[in-house]
Amino acid sequence: MEWGPLTLEDARPVAELWAAMEAEDRTGEFHGVDDVVGLLSGDLIDLAEGTLAARDGDRIVAFGHLPVRQSADGVHLMHLAGGVHPAYRGRGLGRHIIDWSIRTAPGLSERAYPGVPPELQLDVYEGRDDLAALLEGAGFSAVRTFARMTRSLSGDLPVPVPPAGVSVAAWTPELDDGARDVRNEAFLDHWGSVRHTPESWRAIITGSRNFRPESSFVALAGDRAVGVLITYFFAAQPVPAGERQAWIHIVGTLREWRGKGVASTLIGHALATFMDQGYASAGLGVDAHNPTGAVSVYRRAGFEIVRRLTTYALPVKPA
Repeated sequence: MEWGPLTLEDARPVAELWAAMEAEDRTGEFHGVDDVVGLLSGDLIDLAEGTLAARDGDRIVAFGHLPVRQSADGVHLMHLAGGVHPAYRGRGLGRHIIDWSIRTAPGLSERAYPGVPPELQLDVYEGRDDLAALLEGAGFSAVRTFARMTRSLSGDLPVPVPPAGVSVAAWTPELDDGARDVRNEAFLDHWGSVRHTPESWRAIITGSRNFRPESSFVALAGDRAVGVLITYFFAAQPVPAGERQAWIHIVGTLREWRGKGVASTLIGHALATFMDQGYASAGLGVDAHNPTGAVSVYRRAGFEIVRRLTTYALPVKPA
C-alpha cells in the first residue's frame, strides 16, 4: 500500500471509491467526478497536507479529506470526510487515516485560526458499528444525531399559507446577500454551524454545481429577506428516469419570524414547484435535536425519516 496526498488527477478514482462505498453502505450520498473536482480544488483544502490516500496499484482504496472551515467561533470545527473500500476494510487503513487526522488537524487549524482550539468531527451512518467502534477506540465520542427525511411528491401537497405581509420570491443574484444573511442568523443556535462569509457562500452554496436557483426561494417581508430555502439536485445520483429527487439543502427563518408559518410556506411553495419541475420526491437532512422544532415542521409537510447518522467528535490540542 502506497500512502500520499491526493491530487486533482485523482478525481475519477476517488469518485469510483465513493461509488463502491455507497453501494455497500447505502448512505444516500453520491459524488460524481465533477463533485470530487470541486472538493479537491476548493479554497479551504490544502491538498498537500489536508488529504491522505492509500493506493493499491492504480486504485485509491482509502482516503481522508480534512479542510478548514470558512469561519470559527471559539472552536474550529473540522469535518473529516473519506472512507475505505469495502473490500479493504479490517486491515487498519481506517485507523491510519483517523490517526493522521488527529496529528494533522492542529497544524492546519493553527494556520487558519491561530489560538482557536480545533475539534475533529466525522459522521457515522446507522449500521456502521465497525466505524463507530473505531472512532470510540481513538477517543471520539458520539455528540449529535441527524436524520435524513424524504416525501413523495405524488398525492396531496401542503398548501402554503404565507403570514400577512410575507411573499415568496424565486432566488435571484440580487436576493443572494439577503438569503445568506438569513441563513447565518437563523443558524446561530444550530449545533455545529458556523457563519458563511460572502466568499464561502458563493463558493460552497450558490456556487455549487448542485445548486438549483430555479428551485430555491426567499421569503420577503416587504423588501427584507426573512426566510430562505436553498435546493440542490445531485446529478451523480443514479436513479431511474422519472425518479429525480430535489434536495432541500437549507431552510432558515429569522428568529423573530419563527412560529408564524414562514418555513411552512417556503416548504409548501417549494414542493409544488418541485412537482411542476418533474421531480418525484423531496429530501432533506435535519438535526434530530433541532431547538426550533424543525422535525415537527417537516413531518407536518409529509416528510418521514428514512435513515439516521451520528456525528462523533474529538477535541484536539492546538499546535
